[in-house]
Amino acid sequence: MTSLRTLGSSDLQVFPLCLGGNVFGWTADEAASFAVLDAYAAAGGNFVDTADSYSAWIEGNEGGESETIIGKWVKARGNRDDVVIATKVSQHPEYPGLSAANIKAAADASLRRLDTDHIDLYYTHFDKPEVPVEEIIGALDELVKAGKVRHIAASNITPERLRASLDFSDREGLARYVALQPHYNLVSRDTYEGPLQDLAAREGLAAVPYFSLASGFLTGKYRPGAAVDSARAGSAQKHADSERGQRVLAALDEIAAAHGAPVATVALAWLAAQPTITAPIASARTAGQLPALLGLAELTLTDTELKQLTEASA
Repeated sequence: MTSLRTLGSSDLQVFPLCLGGNVFGWTADEAASFAVLDAYAAAGGNFVDTADSYSAWIEGNEGGESETIIGKWVKARGNRDDVVIATKVSQHPEYPGLSAANIKAAADASLRRLDTDHIDLYYTHFDKPEVPVEEIIGALDELVKAGKVRHIAASNITPERLRASLDFSDREGLARYVALQPHYNLVSRDTYEGPLQDLAAREGLAAVPYFSLASGFLTGKYRPGAAVDSARAGSAQKHADSERGQRVLAALDEIAAAHGAPVATVALAWLAAQPTITAPIASARTAGQLPALLGLAELTLTDTELKQLTEASA
């Protein structure tokens, strides 16, 4: 049985792979989503990530489709107490931004769609620098005090704004961010490594990175000149056609062969071994795609292998 990890300074115990809900209601319909969630839970998984805006970018969708599917699944399985649900605020078409009033209204809308009385981890999805951190933290603290949110977190935020938010929480004795969700993977390291990661380490924040597999590139199915039928093929293919991408694939192929493991598992294992990382996020359209993701929990790379991948991706 895979052991759970403590999420930062919170009391949340989470599986080392967070299941991304961005595909639910997009490339996975309700039945397919239920199958993925069932398989993830059967493997011991308990950490599901979504956002109120998933998947408003699809014609005919309003946003919140992913939350609704997760809510129906939890209700059908009767397992709410066993699942750590993370969702986000700021990008829903009807609830844009991070004003105090919007944060509270959006949280209530998410609770309705999730059909639950609390959100375990509530992220600001994209920081809005025009809103004072005092207003944002104040509103989030009210949600925590009301029992609607257990813990708060931030995604897509600068070190400066994160520092100011933490300082305000500490000064006023208000709810404090326990986690970060940065864009971070083997071929996208610049946004997180450096000041943001250093701050997370100093402040005891857990990092739960998104795009952990670089839109599918780090599964190994995208190769120079190969055509892949996927909604995210464009962004993955640009890595495949770059010199750096090819260096990374060569290193991944070699290490994957040595372990008899899928390329995706090795890429996630590298990410999970980086400082501050608690649980990379990865999504699956089908239950068949899950084993390569779940393998992260069982694979430990050697220091030499980690160094080889780090250098290949420099």
